[in-house]
Amino acid sequence: MDFNELGLSPAVLRAVQDVGYKEPTPIQREAIPVVLTGRDVLGCAQTGTGKTASFTLPMIDMLSQGRSRARMPRSLILEPTRELATQVSDNFEKYGKHTKLSMALLIGGESMDEQMRVLNRGVDVLIATPGRLLDLYDRGKILLNDVKVLVIDEADRMLDMGFIPDVERIVGLLPPSRQTLFFSATMPPEIRRLADAFLTNPKEITVAPPASPALTVAQALAVVPDEDKREALRRLIRAENVKNALIFCNRKKDVDILHKSLSKHGFSAAALHGDMPQAKRTETLDAFRHDQVRLLVASDVAARGLDIAFLSHVFNFDVPINAEDYVHRIGRTGRAGREGRAFMLAAPEDGPAVAAIEKLIGKPIPRVEVDGMESLELDMSGRRRRRSRAQPREDERKSRGADRKPAEKRRRREPQPKEEPRIETAAPAEAPAPVQAQAPRPSRAEPQRDNRRRKDEGDDKAVVGLGDHVPAFLMRTYKVPARKAEAVEN
Repeated sequence: MDFNELGLSPAVLRAVQDVGYKEPTPIQREAIPVVLTGRDVLGCAQTGTGKTASFTLPMIDMLSQGRSRARMPRSLILEPTRELATQVSDNFEKYGKHTKLSMALLIGGESMDEQMRVLNRGVDVLIATPGRLLDLYDRGKILLNDVKVLVIDEADRMLDMGFIPDVERIVGLLPPSRQTLFFSATMPPEIRRLADAFLTNPKEITVAPPASPALTVAQALAVVPDEDKREALRRLIRAENVKNALIFCNRKKDVDILHKSLSKHGFSAAALHGDMPQAKRTETLDAFRHDQVRLLVASDVAARGLDIAFLSHVFNFDVPINAEDYVHRIGRTGRAGREGRAFMLAAPEDGPAVAAIEKLIGKPIPRVEVDGMESLELDMSGRRRRRSRAQPREDERKSRGADRKPAEKRRRREPQPKEEPRIETAAPAEAPAPVQAQAPRPSRAEPQRDNRRRKDEGDDKAVVGLGDHVPAFLMRTYKVPARKAEAVEN
């Protein structure tokens, strides 16, 4: 079967031919004819199988009739991340270039004023992330009561990122008489319940077992000490014929650390995670797509739907926390029938997480050894070993002496008591009579009794307390200059 048999219009078929597609993928072959009939669709397929084209191509045909009105889009596509939304908008531009459909992209990190200007002109296709869409709706800049087609893409990722309450609110703002297309790579019970709530008599299309990796991806697992994972990664990159590769870390902090480590060792690398400004994220992805950067160290923001042509390798520097994320990560390679290779580095204590992944995909991941490094066994108890200070990471051991400056010892300066200046006083006419000190109030404190006893015994070292005598500065006499003395007498 080819695209001519799916019922698409000549304009769309010409765009598909320009892109270079010849045969539809299984999800496209089954979903496109159903979408063209106007029926709700519940699609479940592994990542990299062409889900995006399965709803964008028929939507272009369905929206070719009719006109859009200001601030009232005719269709809505919800995406969990900015990168996915941008990628879908790029596909619409390619597939709809022979039509007159207008499109708007609403994502965070971009100018809201420019997005509002596009909405005011009227759009046929609105591609948005939930947060920015609700922000503009609350400002009264967009109306959703004319949406004819709703697409919820990567629904399981929406669930993982906590967007489901926002999605439920958005669905509540749409007209009930609409067509809903619901796509997900996995179908956990929570996603199934959402599909039952959002869809009406849907056609369920499942073209592959849920959460199964593509058969074109060769997988491998290396178990090494946690402190040697960076060295193991570098050796794997050198040993493999890596054209370009995505390297996944679980935490944004680790993305930056690993990126600096690879750059320090002479690799062409860049970093990508959710805390980066949108302009920097877009610039980094463009550089990676155009082979200006060989290695892209990323968080799971790049694990869903990101389409990099001819990506040769995927490295999981960290074992994914969620087993489903493993399938999405390695699905960045081996796309559209091409071959790819995926490696995962695990420490012995990652045994339970690896077991969960192998249970999900239904088969063990082949073990490999890293040349020149010790290969360990997985510990299924899941106990985390604490790395002692005497055993830092390999990079830290090398850079500790060069990068860290010895701390300077700062001597604490004790304030030196100032000598009281000796002032010669003129012989006074008559010295003031000493003031009789009042007897101190009786106290129960033993030290004070000892103090009085020492004074009575004539001990010169007796401690003088406040109120025991007249302060010394009141007893001093000072020599008054002659001019001041005359002024006082006059």
